[in-house]
Amino acid sequence: MTSSHTLIGEEPEHLTRAGHRQAQVDPLAARRAPGDPPWDVYLTGTVFLDIIFTGLDSAPVRGTESWARGMGSSPGGVANMASALARLGLRTSLAAAFGDDHYGEYCWDALAQGEGIDLTPSRTVPGWHSPVTVSMAYEGERTMVSHGHEPPPEEPAPDCPPRARAAVASLTPGRRAPWIAQAARGGTRIFADVGWDETGAWDLAGLSDLEHCEAFLPNAEEAKRYTGADCPRLAAHALTEYVPVAVVTLGSEGAYAVDRRTGEAAEVPAIAVEALDPTGAGDVFVAGFVTGSLAGWPLADRLAFAGLTAALSVQEFGGSLSAPGWSEIGAWWRRVQSLPAQDPMALQRYAFLDRLVPEELDRPWPLRRAVPTIGFRGPG
Repeated sequence: MTSSHTLIGEEPEHLTRAGHRQAQVDPLAARRAPGDPPWDVYLTGTVFLDIIFTGLDSAPVRGTESWARGMGSSPGGVANMASALARLGLRTSLAAAFGDDHYGEYCWDALAQGEGIDLTPSRTVPGWHSPVTVSMAYEGERTMVSHGHEPPPEEPAPDCPPRARAAVASLTPGRRAPWIAQAARGGTRIFADVGWDETGAWDLAGLSDLEHCEAFLPNAEEAKRYTGADCPRLAAHALTEYVPVAVVTLGSEGAYAVDRRTGEAAEVPAIAVEALDPTGAGDVFVAGFVTGSLAGWPLADRLAFAGLTAALSVQEFGGSLSAPGWSEIGAWWRRVQSLPAQDPMALQRYAFLDRLVPEELDRPWPLRRAVPTIGFRGPG
């Protein structure tokens, strides 16, 4: 098992200075060959318009008015994962329904034009409004209120997914998604997470699509409830009876992973950062782990990279537009090495970044971030 020491990370020091350019890094460059699938990752799901309030001193109290010191708007839902993957250099295709309203237009433009995500399998649904989530971040946690309606049944049909190296699926207890089995039969590697089981059954047999998955990435509480283990690390080992790779996130303690095929086990502590908004951090973690998996990195490197990308994301507003790109990752790595009193063993855990982070910056940046008001044109 691989272990490491705690590393203290600093928020990049205004990495939005004029003249900087965002680096394009292809983490799969060494693995690409003629005849490869056209897409690295395929996703399907619901796109929300997220409105995020930060800087709340406490949770909203009934009958009172709370003022937030910060606010941002961005695409949310499955857009969080899609943007995180695209910003890490993966060719990403998304099948989703978009509302026939200004929110839907904004989300489509932000993903297709801003992030370079393929929306060929997606479509705008006439007369259907965008689902909306209001997220309130405080004390390192968040509270959300959502509203939306199911789109008509002729929404993008995910039972015919495009060819892709990998797909990320959110499993639903007691319900199969036919596209998962079809994608797996075509050679797509399936990475799955799961939401809270509202039925209270917590029965792994109810996650029938797990049999098609390469990796399963629940949080500690979900893993314990599904396996009956009282320790998340034991739960991870128990889950490998159902899926080759089990990754359990441990919150402020980091993450633990087991690969049944290689016998590897790894644990990497979380990077200590001051969180502005945790929205979408779990999706960014999964995106980082998928990236490392497709690139063929060792398990501990995949786990460390996933934790790093998630840590960088919580220092920005919003889910989808908080995800880091390679310039942010490179800037963090160069800066953290210069900080005094860093644990050398902790730094060594991230030494694999030396061969990855860009030296030359060849794309305009900063990356698009969440905006206070959609359509607002601020000072240039």
